[in-house]
Amino acid sequence: MLAVPGMAPLLGISLLARTAITADVMALTLYVVLGLDLSYAAAGGVAAAMTAGVALGGPLLGRVIDRRGLRVVVLATVALQAVFWLSVPFLAYGFLLGAALAAGLLMVPAQAVTRQAIAAMTTADQRRAAFALESVQGELSYIVGPAVVILCAAKASSGVVAWGVGAAIVAGGAGIALLNPPVRATHEAEAAAAARPGRRQWLGARMIAVLAMAFGTTMLLSGVDLAIVATLEEAGQVSWAAAVVAVLGLASVAGGLIYGALPRPLPTWLLLGLLGLVTIPAGIAQDWPWLCVAIVGTGLLTAPTLSTVADAVSQLAPASVRGEATGLQSSAQSAGFALGAPLAGAAIDLSTPAGGFVAAGLAALAATLAGGMLSRAPSPGTVSAVRPASGAGVPVEGEAAR
Repeated sequence: MLAVPGMAPLLGISLLARTAITADVMALTLYVVLGLDLSYAAAGGVAAAMTAGVALGGPLLGRVIDRRGLRVVVLATVALQAVFWLSVPFLAYGFLLGAALAAGLLMVPAQAVTRQAIAAMTTADQRRAAFALESVQGELSYIVGPAVVILCAAKASSGVVAWGVGAAIVAGGAGIALLNPPVRATHEAEAAAAARPGRRQWLGARMIAVLAMAFGTTMLLSGVDLAIVATLEEAGQVSWAAAVVAVLGLASVAGGLIYGALPRPLPTWLLLGLLGLVTIPAGIAQDWPWLCVAIVGTGLLTAPTLSTVADAVSQLAPASVRGEATGLQSSAQSAGFALGAPLAGAAIDLSTPAGGFVAAGLAALAATLAGGMLSRAPSPGTVSAVRPASGAGVPVEGEAAR
């Protein structure tokens, strides 16, 4: 996949941007707690504001990319991020809360742009491996980003750390704008110029099924993170949480690489269902070594599930609205991350830390059931992506439902 023209520089600069973006909430949390000397609840408010902004802004930015092009949107978001992160150390809490919402709304759309570009730069038989590699990239960013921020906060002030995160976001976004990767293949650009389908034509039951499964996947991941901490806190081993999370991330990287090399794809509902099933028994582990073992199954299935979601969205969305569709996918995943932890937390409070794993797994199974039912619903108005003349296009509706 790295031999595809333009793929290696795209994934490289996107990794920088995505690593910084995954660390932004941690940087703001540390600034509010350490820089402003406020509570973690106050820090959670800023984090929630930025997360809500990202969830709301994804489809809007994607729609503008569809209409105006990638470079204009990315440069505008880069300028806004530069202003926001430079001003963070000088903002009182109330202003920071509103500014974080605005910054989330206009966050550099590195993840969505990468997925659009992958869909445009690859053929149908390459796309599954490409999206598996993109999921591996995402896992690496989650492993590295927050950890680097925490390490830097031990050596420098929280304001300086915020500036560093902002500088990395700006640099990554500027790099993407400079590369200006294609978001539509040549044949797709010609078709997209003809007409833009209405939202009801492509946002049908099958697309909603995929978005539901995207939501369920990140709900599970968010709940698992909290359940890991709760389990180790009860065992008096909370300092080992970073090691367990690292094992989870590395297992996901391995799973993504393995899945990308498989000769045939697997349905999203099957991968998500298996992910939910292997997560539930992880609550049996009572200390960190056994938890590392128990969480490997969850990790191995994480990147494959996320990659099949991205692949399905790219296939179901017509090229002229792919930006909006990938933005909706990002919004669904952001909402899952935001709601997964409270759900697992409520289960932990009502039972034991093992209840967090059970709640996370059941949420994934519920999303699997909902997605499976929706994907089989009749959707006569759905418009599939344009099939190229070479035949290397998207599957017919039944196959795309995965």
